[in-house]
Amino acid sequence: MKVEELYQEIILDHYRSKHHSGLREPYQAEVQHVNPTCGDEVRLRVHLVGDTVSDVSYESVGCSISQASTSVMADLVIGHDVAHGLGLYEEFLTMMQGKGQIEPNEERLEDGIAFAGVAKFPARVKCALIGWSAFRDAIIQARAQ
Repeated sequence: MKVEELYQEIILDHYRSKHHSGLREPYQAEVQHVNPTCGDEVRLRVHLVGDTVSDVSYESVGCSISQASTSVMADLVIGHDVAHGLGLYEEFLTMMQGKGQIEPNEERLEDGIAFAGVAKFPARVKCALIGWSAFRDAIIQARAQ
């Protein structure tokens, strides 16, 4: 199996079986992001306990890339401190803005590296970033309270 096929399978697995999907309580912040270009939408909640991301829950509508990316993001940040989650956001953003030229850190991004090929398609980058951007904004909102 080629690497591209493996990455495609990871994306489809997360799309078919979305991790942490469904809005849950308690939460400190809820944000909604919409990509007007393609219609992707995500409503995301963040629950912090101290400086730890205790939970991320969401509802999403849209393409497989946007939904799978949000699922991967939630897996990667839950149970870790906020700084770790925001650092992963920055790494994912850099990878997505790299037009397929950035070699991702597999140890840190885990299943997130499956989206490296998506970076070659500018129209799809926003799809992959929507959940990550919602997470960042929800953290900012939660910390402001």
